[in-house]
Amino acid sequence: MKKRIIISYKKVVEYFKESHRLSPLAFWCELVECVLLVGASAVLTYTVLDPAMWIFVPLYMTGSFLGIISAVIRKAAMVIFLCSWFALANLIALIILILE
Repeated sequence: MKKRIIISYKKVVEYFKESHRLSPLAFWCELVECVLLVGASAVLTYTVLDPAMWIFVPLYMTGSFLGIISAVIRKAAMVIFLCSWFALANLIALIILILE
């Protein structure tokens, strides 16, 4: 059991190293994107009854823009489409927040 855990851990570490080796810029965009999106999701989860829009909307939007950058670098067509949709939706939400 312990040996399987060590082997699995090494595979995960190797996967991340390979991701970084293939494109350091995409890797760092994805890392920051992940932190921003998880943070935005946590804010939304904890403020669901009175959403903290000024916090999670910009986090989601910035994370989505970083997702577009990394997806273009990695040539991930459907991810580009999905992140573009989320970036646009959150940009519209931010504009509505500013105008109110």
